[in-house]
Amino acid sequence: MFVAVQIIPDKPLSVKPEMVISGDGGALPTCVPPLRRASPPEGEHMSFCNQMAAAIDGARTLTRLDHLSRSIWQGLAAGAVGDDDAQSLAERLHARRSLIRGDLQPVGIPAGRPSIFPPRRLQRAPKRPVAIARRRHLAASGPMPPALACKFTVSELAVLRIIGDEVRQHGHCARCVDEIAARAGVCRRMVQNAIREAARLGLLTIEERRREGRRNLPNVIRIVSKEWSSWLARGGRSSSPAAEPLIGCKNMRPTDRTDKREPSHTSEAVFAAGRQQAGSAAQPRRGQRDER
Repeated sequence: MFVAVQIIPDKPLSVKPEMVISGDGGALPTCVPPLRRASPPEGEHMSFCNQMAAAIDGARTLTRLDHLSRSIWQGLAAGAVGDDDAQSLAERLHARRSLIRGDLQPVGIPAGRPSIFPPRRLQRAPKRPVAIARRRHLAASGPMPPALACKFTVSELAVLRIIGDEVRQHGHCARCVDEIAARAGVCRRMVQNAIREAARLGLLTIEERRREGRRNLPNVIRIVSKEWSSWLARGGRSSSPAAEPLIGCKNMRPTDRTDKREPSHTSEAVFAAGRQQAGSAAQPRRGQRDER
């Protein structure tokens, strides 16, 4: 009595030698043909393929195609469809997916543009000499204490002057980058660099106000440096006392601007009194000469 045991591989392979075990425990090599999955009945097989093909052709969304793809491979694992038919259904599904993706159009986005918002206009000064003069004037007006101002350039100081004025009036600065750049006479990139450098030094804080699906609101900037805040409260004046006058200097009187060609009333009165005194002294002398 012989008992034959066959080892069935997971995938169809070519003819390979298998082991046949006899009743007394002996093993004899033999060759068996490869085994395939049991194919379903012809009617059931054609019904599944037709249903899946009709469902693929009628699909309108990518989500529906994903569900159909999952059903195809589940049917292949269950033996409801053969390998060749499953491959043809997968190709048909891929073609349908490409067609649906080509018909999709972004909502609200014009063709050739990656955003629904209008294009940003570059901030440029109408007259470059005027912008240069404006930023120099703002930088020289003392926007911050000298110990802090020495760490920034002229353009950055002009930007910080605009921010300091807003903080002094409203307690914070909520102006957009383009407006600050226009008022300071610089470009928007210089505004971003100045704010970033001041934040790195710990002079101010930046609060971002992002909105999902809409244009973000301008950032809110607040000054946290006590030295800078006290400088703004004093109006840009130093708190150190004025220097004492140097030793050895004397006060200079202002120049007399009166016209010396016009005789003053005081000089006329003095001259009249002098004439009277001279006349009274001359009369006794004349009497003495007559007696002689």
